[in-house]
Amino acid sequence: MKRNMKLSLTIFLIFVTLPGCSSLMKINIFPVSKDIELGNQIDAEIRKNPKEYPILADRPDVKAYIESIGRKILSSPHIKYRNVFAYKFEVIKDDSTVNAFCVPGGYIYVYTGLLKFVDNEATLAGVIAHEIAHAELRHSTNKITAQYGIQIALELASGKVGKTGTQIANVIAVLGLLKFSRAEEEEADEYSFKYLQSTEYYPGAIKFFFEKIGLNRKGNAFEKLLSTHPLPKERFDHINKLILESKLPDPDEPNIFSKRYKAFVNTLP
Repeated sequence: MKRNMKLSLTIFLIFVTLPGCSSLMKINIFPVSKDIELGNQIDAEIRKNPKEYPILADRPDVKAYIESIGRKILSSPHIKYRNVFAYKFEVIKDDSTVNAFCVPGGYIYVYTGLLKFVDNEATLAGVIAHEIAHAELRHSTNKITAQYGIQIALELASGKVGKTGTQIANVIAVLGLLKFSRAEEEEADEYSFKYLQSTEYYPGAIKFFFEKIGLNRKGNAFEKLLSTHPLPKERFDHINKLILESKLPDPDEPNIFSKRYKAFVNTLP
């Protein structure tokens, strides 16, 4: 008890002496174990809401295909929490939504609308790598820290995480609280590039997704994507800069896998 009280006081003093909210954004008071716990809770909330998140349960082959791509990305030497986070992949059956998202602890969800929108496997790998980067960089719990600050710090320090954690999980899963900033999106794009460098995929493949979104961004299919993943011109410029600096050769079939991907998409319901 005394130890918890001292820890609570220490965390409180850290927060009250911060110069402002911008500093708070750079601090994550959650231990990594809480990313895992929150991710587990959010995943449970998602599965209890099939109307909003209809998991594609009758096509294990589709899930296996997505997971195989994810596992290739997770073999990157830049992955820090490979054996710590769950890293589970699910497909949401919703052709009207072009999106993918990640919650703390490495739970990745991909919409069938995204699968049918992209043109090759490398582009899908770039998007999945981007979502893995959000988990690895702990963007979600960074943002929860900034949103809830002292209250959550004290709850965690005293071990009273259950009720509060469930409340946060409900908010994130149902209301879509976590919307990433441009800086966080650019950081995830950069790590997507890094992760793919050690795979068979063209490292800058996420740029193909950006280009196609730029041509087709109007309509309901992109509402969730653009509300949670802002896509200003700076993101295009950033990934193109990485490609130029790395002096990558032009992409071709052996590293974008458009034929293999087309065969996969043709099997989708």
